[in-house]
Amino acid sequence: MIDCQIEGSIALITINNPSANTFTAPGLLQLSELIDSLNRNREIYAVVVTGHGEKFFSAGADLKNFADGDKIQARLMAQRFGAAFEALQCARAVTIAAINGYAMGGGLECALACDLRIAEEHAQMALPETSVGLLPCGTGTQTLPWLVGEGWAKRMILTNERVDAGTALRIGLVEQVVGRGHARAAALGIAQRTCGLSPRAVEYSKQLIQLARQGTPRTAALALERERFIDLFDGADQREGSTAFLEKRKPVWKNA
Repeated sequence: MIDCQIEGSIALITINNPSANTFTAPGLLQLSELIDSLNRNREIYAVVVTGHGEKFFSAGADLKNFADGDKIQARLMAQRFGAAFEALQCARAVTIAAINGYAMGGGLECALACDLRIAEEHAQMALPETSVGLLPCGTGTQTLPWLVGEGWAKRMILTNERVDAGTALRIGLVEQVVGRGHARAAALGIAQRTCGLSPRAVEYSKQLIQLARQGTPRTAALALERERFIDLFDGADQREGSTAFLEKRKPVWKNA
């Protein structure tokens, strides 16, 4: 269901459940556990998430899970979606979604949980849960408005409006649009750039950016920003970065 390949400091996660790469309860648990494992691997600096094949990033949940109205199953799926995508959202490494096709429902929520999103030109994105008597439960109602504003979030969730790659770029849902078949390579390119930066500095910066989304008071966040800046001086990478710049060479990071 969830494949993972590690090359150097980059992990490539592939949602692999043909034909539409739908999520199952075991698959979501696998994703949560995988993110936890990658968090503990200090050599991983970036994670790329994509879908198997050429048509689907992920179509989200299989509606067969909800057809009989079983609340116990519904609660399990909601918990698994929330846990998996919150884990992805809070991952230590920089996460990049390579949207290689349809990203629907939980599939789009998976992409929303990543730090950055690259969509192929034929990609289609939607949160159509209300059209089948459900609602987004994998952080979608909270993350989408943060990215695109309340108006577009309401258009997508309350009116079941589907957006294409061009519209997604215009409204800030994705950061880049590439040709068919090129999302993974583009995402890996960004991941490689991330690996050239100070791991500790990137990690702290990501945590601080997340504070703005979480509603942390500005004064508290700014105070922590200054503290994290000073904390970097406890490790060797701060000195290496400054020295490398002055010596006009690439830094050799120790993740320390």
